[in-house]
Amino acid sequence: MKKILWLSATLCLLSTTFLQAQHVTQRLEKDIPVLMKDAMIPGMSMALIENGKITWHHHWGFQNATTKIPVTDSTVFEAASLTKVVTAYAVLKLADQGKINLDTPLNRYLGNSYDVKNDDRINQITARHVLTHSAGFPNWRQENSDTLPILFTPGEKFSYSGEGFVYVSRVAEKLTGMKFEDYVKKVVFKPLHMNNSSFTWQPGFERRQIHRHDWMGDVSFRFEGPGSNAAASMRTTATDYARFIIALMNGTGLKKETWQEMFTPQIAVNKESAPGVSWGLGVGLEPIDNDIYFWHWGDQGDSKCYFTAQLKKKNGVVYFTNSKNGLAITSQVLAETIGGKHPAVAWLEYPKFNPAGPKLLEAIKKQGVEPALQNYRHQRENGGVHIEEDMINSIGYQLLRAKNIDAAIAVFKQNADDFPKSGNVWDSLAEGYMIKGNKQLAIEYYEKSYELDPSNVNALVLIKKLKGE
Repeated sequence: MKKILWLSATLCLLSTTFLQAQHVTQRLEKDIPVLMKDAMIPGMSMALIENGKITWHHHWGFQNATTKIPVTDSTVFEAASLTKVVTAYAVLKLADQGKINLDTPLNRYLGNSYDVKNDDRINQITARHVLTHSAGFPNWRQENSDTLPILFTPGEKFSYSGEGFVYVSRVAEKLTGMKFEDYVKKVVFKPLHMNNSSFTWQPGFERRQIHRHDWMGDVSFRFEGPGSNAAASMRTTATDYARFIIALMNGTGLKKETWQEMFTPQIAVNKESAPGVSWGLGVGLEPIDNDIYFWHWGDQGDSKCYFTAQLKKKNGVVYFTNSKNGLAITSQVLAETIGGKHPAVAWLEYPKFNPAGPKLLEAIKKQGVEPALQNYRHQRENGGVHIEEDMINSIGYQLLRAKNIDAAIAVFKQNADDFPKSGNVWDSLAEGYMIKGNKQLAIEYYEKSYELDPSNVNALVLIKKLKGE
């Protein structure tokens, strides 16, 4: 009798769990298209993980808003910075093989100082620094520069950097004698059956890979060139990446000690703006309700993605979009799937999509920039909607691309008035004046941008160029 009662209770629990899961997926199938429409997201794909297994995956919309090619389960999305987690896992496998020590300076393996010139701090940078974003590098160096600067003492603080992941991939190539993308294919993609994933463009992606779309939902770009980038070039599907997340949950392919260290907080992201959020070895960490959530976001400009997962309960969600607005719906996605409060989302500061932005752009096109901005300020002062810094900036660049330089400058000025402590708004205003040919104001505003944001090394380069130095 006891066995029968136990079996009955178990079947009841499984039935209840199934009904709850079914309720979630039915709600997602109904709600996601609404979120996509409101945020002007053309295409999206998602996978859910429960108890360490993929229990549901779905897709919506179009790969390309112009051609109307639909998103399918085999549609390939840009992983963007979700690439970094795969790179970290591949590097940790090298550590398990004894080929690399996480705390040995990387230049000892490489045999040179990489692209760092005349800075002895390169002798301190380790794989641990790179995987925890504390190496001291900028996110990216100045375009077309063969020199990589170090901005602070390694290990001093968290500062997100793609450059560090490219650096450690060069070291991995030296240690393995293989191109990094080939090494990843061998030790990650093949063992985990990620058959639709690649660090490089493949001819088979021609009809399967998404095009990026700007914040207005218009097709913007698709990179089909050669080469790979250990920080950002991975292409994948939602189900492939979900398989990778499950491998991380289970510690597949890693020694137990290495796996545990991966999910041990190594450095705080920002104790003031993101209390409790830290970085492990390659992943962000959030301790919530006696569990560890690990997460990462991907931002390739006009394509964005996100995942978060519970290490103990082995639940998770990953979604990919082909839109600049893809991270505007992260809070809603997490609320409807994995639940819980996620301070990391607040720290990233991607606001919900604001329909006032497209309306302002349309008003500028119809009425002219000054009447449209005057009306926007009037409405705002009388309880109307405020438009976020990033969206105003996007409007300015939309006008720049349309060769409407004076209107773009007026919009950038509005942004500088609204957000005077942001280095980015002054950088954009300086760029507008540089394109217009006003060197004096361009220099003045680039200097102001650099004063507010000393990590903006691009501003220094442009100042020197404008001064003819």
